[in-house]
Amino acid sequence: MSATLRRIIYTDRAPARRDIYSQAVVVDKTMYVSGQLGMDPASGQLVPGGVKNEAQSQFEAALVNMGEILKAAGCDYTNVVKTTVLLADINDFNDVNDVYKQFFQVNHPARAAYQVVALPRGGRVEIEAVAVLGPITEVSSAL
Repeated sequence: MSATLRRIIYTDRAPARRDIYSQAVVVDKTMYVSGQLGMDPASGQLVPGGVKNEAQSQFEAALVNMGEILKAAGCDYTNVVKTTVLLADINDFNDVNDVYKQFFQVNHPARAAYQVVALPRGGRVEIEAVAVLGPITEVSSAL
């Protein structure tokens, strides 16, 4: 029986707590991206503001951070097949959708969104993802 390959993904272009969790883990061709808060990787602090604003929002920062992790594994947003969005306030759902569709423009991943009691550091939103490595060929579904 052959061993399953596991690779830890890390980039300094996204926030990390290497002593606690991995930014992402790749097992065979599946990549599991840890939940990303809207943090500035340089300062380690949440970006000011909420889920959506004129400057970079927490959700936009979280998605940018996710993009850097995807890039470190040779992927991009088109490789994402599933996301989970955690919200401090479900009333931010429409604002999240406005930002989300800027990053996932076609062949949208499956998604779940939940309101939670609280997020780390007082964040307003967190997103995690599952992606597949390598080129993806889209096929239309025939129902």
